[in-house]
Parts: sequence; structure tokens; C-alpha cells
Amino acid sequence: MHNSLPKHTLVDSYHRHINYLRISITDRCNLRCCYCAPGWPIEKMPHESILRYEEILRVVRVGVRLGIVKARVTGGEPFVRKGCCDFLEELTRMPGLSDISVTTNGVMLKRHLPRLREIGIQRLNISLDTLQPEKYKQITGVNAFDRVWQSIETALDMGFAPVKINAVALNGVNDDELTELARLTYAYPVHVRFIEQMPFGETSFSDHAPLLAPEIHNRLQSVAPLEPINRQQNDGPARRYRFAGALGEIGLITAVSRHFCRECNRLRLTADGRLRACLLSNQTTDIKTALRNKASDKTLSGIFLAAVASKPEQHNLQTRQVTGLSRMNTIGG
Repeated sequence: MHNSLPKHTLVDSYHRHINYLRISITDRCNLRCCYCAPGWPIEKMPHESILRYEEILRVVRVGVRLGIVKARVTGGEPFVRKGCCDFLEELTRMPGLSDISVTTNGVMLKRHLPRLREIGIQRLNISLDTLQPEKYKQITGVNAFDRVWQSIETALDMGFAPVKINAVALNGVNDDELTELARLTYAYPVHVRFIEQMPFGETSFSDHAPLLAPEIHNRLQSVAPLEPINRQQNDGPARRYRFAGALGEIGLITAVSRHFCRECNRLRLTADGRLRACLLSNQTTDIKTALRNKASDKTLSGIFLAAVASKPEQHNLQTRQVTGLSRMNTIGG
């Protein structure tokens, strides 16, 4: 059945080659960040709704046959799901999948680093919006800054690379720390990436206007001139820069001010088994039902192709007042 599948390339209606699958393995998270999961109760997906690891692996195998070469495992927080590292090891054994990375909040990461190193995972994205422990607790609802920072330092000591620190730029919250975060690149070989806050789901927004990339760029220039770094073939959405003499680099992710839809090569698999072609659209394609009805790989391939065909030319995120989008923890970022 598997061997009868032809080798395809996933190309959408706008001639974009889709070779990157972001995989959410859980909607659960051990933080309650103000921009993702505010204080009110959050309805969790029933466990039976979430794809089993063997189901995810089957979807990925079909995707690889169609041209997926890069995968990123996310959540929620992926390490809250039991067996995450075993699943990652299975991914690393999959022929044709050449780039596997993990996005995590870092709270539970340190104890998993030896296993990740052993199975060959090198690329880590770690969320950290502040360098102040009290502010970290204010943003996330959890007193865990020290655990996250220890995870970052241990990952660097063990040779993980690249280690990317993702900071959501929050006007009136952490905007006074942007330059301090950027200066980390002098002391550590980290990629510090500043992400424009997106109006996702029922998140809590401050009364401040959003802090967008042009302003972030201007503020960082007060540290030193930002030197552009040429994009590489498999780069993500960040516009890359460095300070002269720095060990690391800076990234600006401009989903709001300057979208990167023309270069988007992503498809997302949600924790509950839906293929999502655009982060900022709730249009999805169900693949779980076919999986659980014992569909052939050919049928699953057709669902992949249909999901790619549904990918819009660009998102319609023109203002902060966007409603109806799923919460980020249910999608995987």
C-alpha cells in the first residue's frame, strides 16, 4: 500500500512548495501566558480526540512521500505529553525527514536534553519573553524563570545549535527589555527572535498599540547597527540580523506589519488531527477521521493535497481586531 504511492511535490495554487510540517502533539501547557491563555478556564481537548503517536507518525510518513522534509514538534507544551522523546526518536528514524526541531517553553526541557542529544535532535526554539523572574511570573502565571534559563544554558553547554529564544514583543510589558534581550547575542551563540504579537483567539490585550518590527528594529539599533544576514533556502519567517562581533543573531518575525505569506512553506497538523494550511485562518482539513477509518495511504495523500490546495494566497490580518481564531495552544504556533 505504502510503496504504491507516487512521489509528489506539494505545490499550492500560488506555486509555493510546501515542505515543512509543524506538528502539535498536545493542547496542554504548563504555563498560562497572557497573550495565549489568559486567566479564565480553558476547555481542554478530550484525550480520545488527540491523535495517538502512531497516527501522527503515519501522517508524517505520507507527508514525507509527498515532499515534506522538515518537521517541528510543538504543543501546547510538547514535553507535558508522556512519551514525547520516544515519539521524537521515531521521527528521527524516518527516511526522508532531514530537519527535525522542537518548540518548547523550556520549563521541563533540561531533564530531557540528554535524551534529545542521544537521538540526534539539535534544533531548539525556547520561548522566553523577559529576563526578569518576577515579570516572567507576571506574563506566564508560573514562577519558572530559573528553570527555563537553566535549560537554555545547559542546551548551549551540550552543543545544541541553533538555540533560538522566542520573545513576543509586548508593548507596556517587556518593551523596556528588548535591548537587553538582544544583547544576549554578544554573550551567547543564541538566535534571539522578536515576534510581533498576533491577535489570537480570546487573548488578553493591553491598552497599548502593538509593538511592530520597524519600532523594534529602531530600538535595537541603539545597541549597535544591525547587519542584515542573507536568507538561506530553508530559513523560516524571521528577517535575520546580527551585531558586529556578536556570537549569535537577531530575528524579527513580522506576521502583522509585513507578512511573509509569499514565502510560506508550512502546513500544520493540529493535536486533534486536522491539517491547517494557514496559521491565521480557521479553515482546516480533517485527516483524523480517515485515519481512524483505516483509510489507505492513497486516500491520506489526497487529503494532504486537498489541504495544500486550500492554502490562501495570504492572511487577512490587517488590524488587531481579529476574532474567531483558535487559541494558539490548540494549533502549535
